[in-house]
Amino acid sequence: MASTSLDQQPQQPQQQQQKLDLAITLLLNTWPSLTLAVQSSWGGPNSSDKRDWLCGAISDIFATRPETDSYDVEDILIQVMSDEFDVAVDDGSAATLADQIMAAKAKIDAGDYEEVDRMWAEYKEKMERKGGLQQEQSLFRQVDTKDEDQETDGDEDDSEDDDDDEMSEAPPLVARPPKEKVEPEVDEDGFTKVVGKKKR
Repeated sequence: MASTSLDQQPQQPQQQQQKLDLAITLLLNTWPSLTLAVQSSWGGPNSSDKRDWLCGAISDIFATRPETDSYDVEDILIQVMSDEFDVAVDDGSAATLADQIMAAKAKIDAGDYEEVDRMWAEYKEKMERKGGLQQEQSLFRQVDTKDEDQETDGDEDDSEDDDDDEMSEAPPLVARPPKEKVEPEVDEDGFTKVVGKKKR
């Protein structure tokens, strides 16, 4: 019996981390400000990657700075939205989201996973109604566990990697013709004539 409890001890922090990652990802994916920024590609063509990066950054900040509070999380959210998406979030939603993240973290740290499991079930149900569950599950592939007692190895991901085959190939890039280099004009006095970019 003692060996069983010893075996479960290392899994507890790992399970807590997975549940925290899932909670952060779910909360950020349901934040209207970030969702609109990603859907509108305000962060460029890799807006969804930036959202995923933000999820990991918030999770990492808890690991590296355990004293992090909701004000710190709110500052991170506002800063990333401004820097990466050019969005000024001034509607108070960043503070609300930061409080939700901290509340979820407190419950998970106490071993209470009921709330994050409920959020995950609601999110899956919502995506099934929209018909987009398969696309969205890739966001949660690493944090969702089928059986908490089993360890996973890299072999299980092989079947999921085949999803990329269904996507159409990107069109080949067309190279631009090289710009002709304009030689500077030197007048009879030895001065170089400056030409504006529009006139080149």
